[in-house]
Amino acid sequence: MARFILNKNQQANGDFEVHNKTTGCSYMPSPENQVDLGEHISCHGAVLLAKQNWPTARINGCYYCCRSCHTT
Repeated sequence: MARFILNKNQQANGDFEVHNKTTGCSYMPSPENQVDLGEHISCHGAVLLAKQNWPTARINGCYYCCRSCHTT
């Protein structure tokens, strides 16, 4: 299982991105801007958890480390 985080900083398009902390990412936010989403089998579980916790936010997977969850 991999550990995922949510970037507290909103992207220019309005999305908040989920990143895979286990594999790493060149676009990983600094530690103070990370919300731990825990361990999941895939990014889909992490994105679902983030959407449940922040229902009004636009949540998206990072294009680089969570490509199968990247939608916009």
